[in-house]
Amino acid sequence: MRGIPVRNTICASLNASTYGNGTTDASGAIQTAINNCPANQVVKLSPGFFKVNSFVHVWKGITLRGSGPTQTTLQKTNGATAGSSQTPDAQPIVIVGANRWPAPDNTTARNLTTDGVKGAYSVKVSSGAGFAAGQFVLLDEDHYNTATWTTLPARNGVPTSVRIWATDRAVWNRHSPAAPEDDPFPQANGWFSRPGRPVAEIKEVASVNGNTVKFTTPLHIRYRASKGAQLTRYTGSNVQVKYAGVEDLAVAGGSDGAIRFEAAAYSWARNVDNATWLGDAFAVNDSFRVEIRDSYVHDAAFPNPGGFAFALSLAQGSSEVLIENNIVMQANKMMVARSAGAGSVVGYNYMDDGVIADNEDWQEVGLSGSHMVGSHHMLFEGNESFNYDSDDTHGNAIYQTVFRNRLTGFRRTYPGLGNARTVGLMYGSWWHSFLGNVLGVPGAMQGWVYQDSNAPWGGPAIWKLGYAPSHWEQDADATAVGSALRDGNFDYLTNILRWNGAPKTLPASFYLTAKPAFFGALTWPWVTPEGTTKSFTLPAKSRFVSGNPFGAPSELEPLNEP
Repeated sequence: MRGIPVRNTICASLNASTYGNGTTDASGAIQTAINNCPANQVVKLSPGFFKVNSFVHVWKGITLRGSGPTQTTLQKTNGATAGSSQTPDAQPIVIVGANRWPAPDNTTARNLTTDGVKGAYSVKVSSGAGFAAGQFVLLDEDHYNTATWTTLPARNGVPTSVRIWATDRAVWNRHSPAAPEDDPFPQANGWFSRPGRPVAEIKEVASVNGNTVKFTTPLHIRYRASKGAQLTRYTGSNVQVKYAGVEDLAVAGGSDGAIRFEAAAYSWARNVDNATWLGDAFAVNDSFRVEIRDSYVHDAAFPNPGGFAFALSLAQGSSEVLIENNIVMQANKMMVARSAGAGSVVGYNYMDDGVIADNEDWQEVGLSGSHMVGSHHMLFEGNESFNYDSDDTHGNAIYQTVFRNRLTGFRRTYPGLGNARTVGLMYGSWWHSFLGNVLGVPGAMQGWVYQDSNAPWGGPAIWKLGYAPSHWEQDADATAVGSALRDGNFDYLTNILRWNGAPKTLPASFYLTAKPAFFGALTWPWVTPEGTTKSFTLPAKSRFVSGNPFGAPSELEPLNEP
């Protein structure tokens, strides 16, 4: 990230009383102020309620700023309501970026002539014409047309004739013979990516020399010519909007998501209270280096499966996103990544009380970089949640790193232990790394097992690896189990710190060079499996426990238990 800019020049101030403090729709007035605001300035909203029944569009590099998340509320009164999956009008509250439905321009797609190497800063394409410094482009490769029918693990202890559509990286939810849980194909292969091309990332062009396109950041995975790797531009009204932000306000009632980043770059949401939504509380699509921080996401309108209640979503190749120092409570899924996430960091968030309202005993997925085929190379560091899992609902995720997190296996409000685990990997979740985590709760692990890795799948487990919840009779995915790197993790079932070989010195962080400012005087790193005290105080959790989610953190008990 380049950081959130400091902006002090106010181009327009709107007072809630002018619009009846929520009785008269203020959407048009706010939009006019945004449209007329010069770049790098601020549209300021007073304390009070603003009815926003048509979404406001931050389409250029300005800031939409309230007077504080407990003072200024943007309320959609014809949108989501608690307890209902229906809405009179399906619209978000704020869109930051190019437009509501941006997309890359497929006519500009150019094949890579050689592999784009992981860690490299450039690729060679069939033609460099049209590419230029400053553009944001989509790099992807084909995993649908290059897939084959692949053997599944044994079911009920015997080999199965059922096969799945997969490549060496991507596993689609498509079976032969067809299964009830299958996604509808071929349309499903383009739900969150260009059709059939879910392994992807968005890059910023630094320079172009002939047919060589150089980027500002390195490739996060190898893009292969043999898989039809391509580089594609965004053009016209779909070009990414830079340096646009929303901060210091609350939103409620979003009914097609609440705040959506749609083709945005170096943009942000900060200090936002986001509640009572349908869809995604925060959605990040076709975007690069967006930051969501210091916010409180809570109380989804209808926390049941079906895409009604995701707190955070990355999709459509969005890359290098920072999600930091947030509180996420009472959603169906805390977060999802759908054909996106490369180079993203989920750091120092408190995510708890994931729930299925119709089945409160069942533990949903907590921390996650999955939910649609193709997501890869995300870092989860310093968070607390009831579990980490990588799901196979619509396909797999690969190469995720889970470092110095507190994964308790228990939710704060709901005692049910259906499918309880501190760490899970569903079928197809390959090459995950788990380093320096603290797992479980002291004195509460009776009835748990250390590892559950074969059918028939049992009760609560520290590690539940390679399972397929649509087919509990299916044996573990040997690649998910065998490729999982586990080192330096401590669990409260065995009370053992387990090293893969000799003990090692764990770094304080994989992305920070010093203690972040939001820790103040609190201990950092706060998760310390190698120490006598295994965890200290997470600022986000401290703010939630204190009842002041936007206040200053204070010290909790050293073990920081639920």
